[in-house]
Amino acid sequence: MPYKKPNILFIMVDELAPQALPCHGHPVVQTPNIDRLACEGVVFENAYTNSPICAPARAAMMTGRHTPTIGAFDNGTEIPTSTPTMAHYLRAAGYEATLSGKMHFIGPDQLHGFQRRLTTDIYPANFAWTANWQRPPTAPNPAGVTVSPVLEAGPCIRSMQIDYDDEVEHVALQELHDLARRPSDAPPFFLTVSFTHPHPPFTCGQEHWDLYDHDAIDMPKVGPIAEGDMDEASRYLYFGHRRDRFTVTDAAVRNARHAYYGMISYIDDKVGRLMDALEQLGMSEDTIVVFTSDHGEMLGERSMWFKMNMFEWSVRVPMIFWAPGKFSPKRVKENVSLVDLLPTFTELGHGPAPEDFPDEVDGNSMVKLLTTGTDEAWPDVAISDYTANATPGPVRMIRRGPFKLIHIPDNLSLLFNLDDDPDELNNLANQAAHQPLLEELKAIAFRGYDPEQVSREVRTSQRRRLFIRDSADPNSTDSNWAYVARPGDEDRFVRSGGIAKGENATKALARFPYVEPPLER
Repeated sequence: MPYKKPNILFIMVDELAPQALPCHGHPVVQTPNIDRLACEGVVFENAYTNSPICAPARAAMMTGRHTPTIGAFDNGTEIPTSTPTMAHYLRAAGYEATLSGKMHFIGPDQLHGFQRRLTTDIYPANFAWTANWQRPPTAPNPAGVTVSPVLEAGPCIRSMQIDYDDEVEHVALQELHDLARRPSDAPPFFLTVSFTHPHPPFTCGQEHWDLYDHDAIDMPKVGPIAEGDMDEASRYLYFGHRRDRFTVTDAAVRNARHAYYGMISYIDDKVGRLMDALEQLGMSEDTIVVFTSDHGEMLGERSMWFKMNMFEWSVRVPMIFWAPGKFSPKRVKENVSLVDLLPTFTELGHGPAPEDFPDEVDGNSMVKLLTTGTDEAWPDVAISDYTANATPGPVRMIRRGPFKLIHIPDNLSLLFNLDDDPDELNNLANQAAHQPLLEELKAIAFRGYDPEQVSREVRTSQRRRLFIRDSADPNSTDSNWAYVARPGDEDRFVRSGGIAKGENATKALARFPYVEPPLER
């Protein structure tokens, strides 16, 4: 009997730190549906993003390649149309590839191998959010990001992100019903359902807010670190997020964490409805469900918010594979990252072998880890890069085994043993006993990677994109490459940047009831 290729339902969320999930030990958050995936599936305990910011992380995941190799430097960089993605590889294996929701593609190619997109994207598809290293770190973020969402946190009746994710769920469920009606010899499907929760702003519906006792909301384990005691990369973000211009009280921190937990429960409900549909339609036995996020969320640890740094709450992601008929429940401790998904999907779908890939990818297939829980050939290495806003230059992280190196420009290093020091408070980089290990990790990190060359490439790319962006007529739609799923989508959601028209401002205006934004000092 010929091998029946499994369907793949790829559920992606935005900015979900695995530390905030019960299956990773969180005592407060309620996620019964994700818990079920974890209990019945394969949980990767040490999964990482390849860049702690949206568009580059997704570009790396889609292509199986680290961001410097494809020029995915910030939230305003495009993937070259000539670069194959997991959608192309799975189509080559006979799959139908469909996307519902966010993928944050930049540029005129808004499909990158997907045959269909069921919704528009929530963020700009043009160069509006291009980073600019010629500006000082105190300059406003090009996307208009500040810590104001922390100060505005709380329940709401409606938000832009609720509008968006309800639509993503609705069309994805309809797609599953349409797929179930196909003849038995129809090709397998690769359906990506990509939500924008629990990305800030920190707002959720009252029903999800009320799931939690406000007094039971846990506070950050690591308290504020004085600006003078920060490493250089953290100091740049301190100013880049304009934390010097707002006072974030303990009450605001608790409100933001409460709302974040509510947003996670909101997403969990959607995961449950997708899983219910698979079972009701008789497709669960033939479908592999994969759940992950593009990056994490600091959630007030070290008094830091959002992502854009290499600490664990920012750079770790959940990763769960669910297919009870194929994989027995297990927890895998080896280090993996988002670039490993492409070769894994390709092998599961009996697609091209790595030696037949048109590009050499940086990821490795996790199929042996999924099936046996071990792989003696697994490199046990995860790499992440940050070259976007508010940084002193290219920052690279490498984790191998329990050790994690963060390399910051000017040859600054942070080295942590995460088994002994999960909160990353004891920097081993200057200790004599760890110099051989430090040099060994640097050798791996710099294999095929020159930070000075990357810095030059980043600056050249920024100059080109900023020139194109700034030369456009502000009233023109020539460079508005938003995918139009229905008339008017080119103007829906967030379509610009800056403090007045960017992410924070646009989402704040869409919140109901409206909350007056806080004033900067």
